[in-house]
Amino acid sequence: MTLSRRDLGFGLGAVAAIAALPAAAQSNLSAEDRATLATAQTYLQNLTSAQGTFVETGAGGLRRQGRFYLQRPGKMRFEYTDPEGLLVVSDGNNVKRYDPRLDVFRQVPLGATPLSTFLARNVRLDQGVQIDRVTRMQSGAFALTVRDGGRPNDGSVILAFAGSPLRLQEWTITDAQGSRTRTQLTTLTPASGLASSLFQLRDPTRRPGRN
Repeated sequence: MTLSRRDLGFGLGAVAAIAALPAAAQSNLSAEDRATLATAQTYLQNLTSAQGTFVETGAGGLRRQGRFYLQRPGKMRFEYTDPEGLLVVSDGNNVKRYDPRLDVFRQVPLGATPLSTFLARNVRLDQGVQIDRVTRMQSGAFALTVRDGGRPNDGSVILAFAGSPLRLQEWTITDAQGSRTRTQLTTLTPASGLASSLFQLRDPTRRPGRN
């Protein structure tokens, strides 16, 4: 079964969009723009193990929240507390989603998702996308508006970084229909010694005697 970004959960889909960051030197980018993109790439490459909390605001003001965990290469977990129990986990091979309210489990190979680029050992942000805008603030904060170079009509993502200290702060996804979802990282801290069990998710719907 193919999972869309919406199927994977707004939070995970948005982070996956980080994989669609800057193509190489494009004609519309200044040297200052390219320097800003390089700063973002270095930051993301160094973000090897982290944890934090997030709040998502979708269409109609619908809010979701929870915790996330990251361990590159290959592993990530979005653990929703509202709605309770919703899980999205990358174990290094597959991305899995379980919704206990519907008792539905789905998975897709990690390599078939944009998340694979972000969770790679070496994050490469220099190929395959279209940069719409690089916005810088006097505080040192900046935002990148990007879209998939091969599918520019699929929508866009705005990635916002705080400048001092540098930190990924939030992102806003706009899909092909114009629907927007904003994800704010309310906390984001480096983490070491994350339990391997965080990145494991067995199919809870496979019970004895059930096909």
